[in-house]
Amino acid sequence: MADLVPGLLICLMAVQTIQHDGNRTTTKINVSSVATPKTFKGKTSKSNHTNQLHYPSTDPGLHVNLEDPVTAYTSGVLSTWVIPSSYILAMLVGIPSNAYILAFLKLRAKSFSTVVLYLNLALSDLLLLLSLALRVHYHFNGNNWVFGETPCRLITALFYGNVYCSAQTIACISLKRYLAVARPFLYRRMAKTTLAVWTCLVLWFLFGAAIMPELLVRQSYRLTQLGVTTCHDVLPLEEISHSPLVPYRLTLICMGFMVPFLICIYTHVAVVYHLGQSGCDWRPFIRVSTLVFIIFAVCFLPSGILHIAHYIRLSSSGDDRLYGYYRVVVCLCCFHSCLDPFLCMLISKTAASDLQFISLHGIPQRPAVMM
Repeated sequence: MADLVPGLLICLMAVQTIQHDGNRTTTKINVSSVATPKTFKGKTSKSNHTNQLHYPSTDPGLHVNLEDPVTAYTSGVLSTWVIPSSYILAMLVGIPSNAYILAFLKLRAKSFSTVVLYLNLALSDLLLLLSLALRVHYHFNGNNWVFGETPCRLITALFYGNVYCSAQTIACISLKRYLAVARPFLYRRMAKTTLAVWTCLVLWFLFGAAIMPELLVRQSYRLTQLGVTTCHDVLPLEEISHSPLVPYRLTLICMGFMVPFLICIYTHVAVVYHLGQSGCDWRPFIRVSTLVFIIFAVCFLPSGILHIAHYIRLSSSGDDRLYGYYRVVVCLCCFHSCLDPFLCMLISKTAASDLQFISLHGIPQRPAVMM
């Protein structure tokens, strides 16, 4: 009888171990099945990498549901072909044209304040377009990021920061044009060069503050079920380190896009109205100015609306299905960055045929139109 006791104890320990392993397996399956993919959103794996979110050794793993939109987006033709092809086209056109503006604008403009603003716009557009190079490889590689965490954070911050910096610079240019047309006497008394320099400094300060949260949190995670490492596209937004990103991005969209867009609407309408009331024929300038505004609206408005709608749905119901559509329409922002140099030249030539860049000065019977 004494010989049976050790055997019974061994059997009980084996049963308890099997039951514990079974419970752990069931828990793991449940976590995987209920985790819905942010930006697409994901959940960190709790079974083998408890502290991976904060102290990753390589690429922390995220669980996603294979039936969720993240799977279709990651392997779909839109993200692996359409988006990178659009980026390549924008880079081929935009990088040379913005580099030309940076190199030669100062030789062609008569107003230094205009030079400052357009150089600021060209620099922002150029940084945005250059940030697309690694993302092109990322998308063509099946949305698999191979360059490490630091480049991922930097590229993400540069992309979003320069999108909103471009929109804000365009709003400042529109506001300057409004003052020149609707408030010409005030405009002539202003210290335009000093104001332009301080405006650009403030914009770059806001740029640095805006991208800081993106630089402080991890952006690359490996999707264990899909076998790829995503950059920014799937984040564990329910974790403490990432949960502030949703209100931060909503604030960034409102301040970085909605406010500049409302400024552009008001200034464009006011400029068209005042030019229409003058005794001169400004119809060519009005048509070109309207074309520039329409292109701005078409390129920025869809991405702004979808971005806001995505984060509202994500924060209210956890629905992240709009993110894939947002990534498609954000390509329009890149196209606007490559079109900016041509639009500037077009509206400048329309405003004054004898100057390639800039405005009319010292003509009493006309508004002091400023690009």
